Amino acid sequence: MAIRIATLTGQAILPLLPALARLRVDVFREWPYLYDGDAQYESGYLRTYAKSPRAAIVIALDGEQPVGASTCLPLTDASASVQAPFRERGLDLARFCYFGESVLLAAYRGQGIGVAFFSEREAHARRVSDCDFCCFCAVLRPDEHPARPPDAVPLDAFWRKRGYTLRPDLACAMSWKDVGEPAETTKTLRFWVKSLSGAVLP
Repeated sequence: MAIRIATLTGQAILPLLPALARLRVDVFREWPYLYDGDAQYESGYLRTYAKSPRAAIVIALDGEQPVGASTCLPLTDASASVQAPFRERGLDLARFCYFGESVLLAAYRGQGIGVAFFSEREAHARRVSDCDFCCFCAVLRPDEHPARPPDAVPLDAFWRKRGYTLRPDLACAMSWKDVGEPAETTKTLRFWVKSLSGAVLP
């Protein structure tokens, strides 16, 4: 069956919250996030996107079943930890659209869905705002991490091909419990930025 891509906003997100929460928990258990997640917490987190008027969740559907999802919202509506590096550098939050995450079940990868997630979120950002830039962050893990799969391939090349530039000067901290670990630990996530308007990256 062909995969259908849909962009949901506002109340249209709510009926899919349980399925999307399970999807996040399942995919984020994998490298490099290793997130020992909780579906109830994830449902609460995803409600943020239903409440933000200019936010969206782009979903990939196999029939009626979500097999992937990708989020975006104005940086002004993002969490304080995500906003922090931009505030510290004196950057105007209103100029940025934040892409929260992309999750996709392994069986559906390599079919262009990840590319569609980026293009649909960029299109949404242009429709609902006059943001100059879009950005996302990715966790930084050491090459020698014991859970790193031997065949792990960084996504840097994929992101650069989409037009994103790594900004090592923009990094935030988030905490979660890794699979197999007794407690939460703090991780560093570095930002990638792309110009939507042609404005020079700050």
